[in-house]
Amino acid sequence: MPPSTTPSPRQRRELLRPGVRWGLGHAIPRRAIGRAARAGDLHAQLIVATSTSSEVPRELFDQIRAAGPVQRSRYAWVTARHSVVREVLASPDVRAGVDLGRGGGPWGRLSRWAAETAPIGPLTPPSLLVTEPPDHTRMRKLVTRVFSVRAVNELRERTEQIADDLLDELDSRAGRAAGRVDLVGSYCALLPVTVIAEILGVPESERGQVLELGTGVAPSLDLGLSWPQLRSVEDSLSRFESWLTGHIERKRREPGDDLLSKLVAARDDEGAALTDAELRATAGLVLAAGFETTVNLLGNGIALLNDNPTQLALLQREPERWPAAVEEVLRLDPPVLLTGRTAVRDTVVAGVRVPRGDVVTVLLAGANLDPDVFVDPEVFDVSRSNAADHVSFSGGRHFCLGAALARMEGEVGLRRLLDRYPGLQVQSGARRRDTRILRGFASLPATLR
Repeated sequence: MPPSTTPSPRQRRELLRPGVRWGLGHAIPRRAIGRAARAGDLHAQLIVATSTSSEVPRELFDQIRAAGPVQRSRYAWVTARHSVVREVLASPDVRAGVDLGRGGGPWGRLSRWAAETAPIGPLTPPSLLVTEPPDHTRMRKLVTRVFSVRAVNELRERTEQIADDLLDELDSRAGRAAGRVDLVGSYCALLPVTVIAEILGVPESERGQVLELGTGVAPSLDLGLSWPQLRSVEDSLSRFESWLTGHIERKRREPGDDLLSKLVAARDDEGAALTDAELRATAGLVLAAGFETTVNLLGNGIALLNDNPTQLALLQREPERWPAAVEEVLRLDPPVLLTGRTAVRDTVVAGVRVPRGDVVTVLLAGANLDPDVFVDPEVFDVSRSNAADHVSFSGGRHFCLGAALARMEGEVGLRRLLDRYPGLQVQSGARRRDTRILRGFASLPATLR
């Protein structure tokens, strides 16, 4: 008789876990949020708007800001005021991230059970995005040096060379396609992934795979995924972790002069090394975040300059304004729209009591449009004197580790491209990514002149 293919009770339970993760983490919240949005809840309307439209919901930002410094919605506190966003991000009374499975009762226990077999993602401990001191301090210290302003300045010349090489390839590609190219696939994505791959010692033959997996992982930050989306994201996370495990082992055997080799060998003040889980989480975050947000910065910048030719002309006349122009791109069309914090104790935010365990959603993109801070906030102005006051890199202890690198890559990437093609024109067919929290272009067709 052939062996039975009927799954055992234990196997059936394991098969149930992904479905429970999807139901509790996406399907049920999505339905509840839809009902709340129809009932007039501004926060729920914001979640729906960012899930169904590629446009930034600026009117909702304004309404949330006008409703008060911090507003209680059905599911979380929410703020779009610049001063309050900064206050929350710097507060010692909140922790990074939102974990729907931390609560008690049967739902909390079921959520934690389902999460036991979930692949490690950017919002899963020990990721730096959701780790708090003292572990966060220890882990961050080990990777800070490579992202210092001095270290990034030393990378500028190599970044310029990579940009020029990619533009040479773009010349050939444009010649074969009557001058029309997709700037995301042929330039915006390749520049940051090449830079970060060299920093982490990723072989050139594997960079396409890393780019593919990183793109597949990006929706893991979002709420309300469909079942096929969740399965695709979890598959990308599992494949990414598998690749990363092999890459780390290779660096143990054959260390080089790259950041990952240094992280493998690094010891803290007490002589302790990063655990395997911490190594994978840290290296994976640095690798994925090192190009995901910069891809968005470059694409958003190209689109803004295309739509504002007088601003581009000003940069061409006065190229010393390029660093400020990058800050203005980050302010007006940030690569990350929002982030979440959870109160670890009863606290006060902008004079309002926020109980322990409550979630506070800080709208980074909304704070960047606060008229109390930015004059004519909807206007793209590369000469804006306080553009760098944006909160696009978050703040407090979780301020973006790669901010200096992203700024440098944004400046080099945009300036090199538009110096080579001052008459570049974005064409119809540009398509935004379908991610809710990360904002950028999936494709950006253009003709090169």
